[in-house]
Amino acid sequence: MKLSEIQQLIKFVSKSGVSEVEIESKDFKINIRTHKDSDDVRPQIVTQMMPPQAAPALQPATPAAPDAEAVKKAEEESKEANYVEIKSPMIGTFYRRTSPESPELVKVGDTVNVGDHVCVIEAMKLFNEIESEFAGKIVKVLVDDGSPVEYDQPLFLVEPTK
Repeated sequence: MKLSEIQQLIKFVSKSGVSEVEIESKDFKINIRTHKDSDDVRPQIVTQMMPPQAAPALQPATPAAPDAEAVKKAEEESKEANYVEIKSPMIGTFYRRTSPESPELVKVGDTVNVGDHVCVIEAMKLFNEIESEFAGKIVKVLVDDGSPVEYDQPLFLVEPTK
């Protein structure tokens, strides 16, 4: 049923003085009621979509075997729980080099000691060299070179030396 047909039906019901009209079809059901409590007649419309006639029976889901990707992700998360993070001490722009021509300060696999410079953060035109707070092996670089960083944002994952 089209919207214009529904509007015509509402006008007809309000003019005719009938208090309730119900129309049911294969696809929908319309129920129009008017209240005679006051001089003002306000029709109410209740539209209901009919459910499909025959719904297929649901089969109980069998638990799927964990796929290799999920297992790999779980292993990485358990490993990362043993890592420590080198975090940004300020807001600024993260750089892995002291200048565009110089090599990266640290790479994945490099060993760092307490006090070693690991990156540079530019804040308000000042370049601040960030030092490692612990010794260990760089496992992952978490920020892209030249990206903005927030205060306390993790920059590197480090496997601490024991």
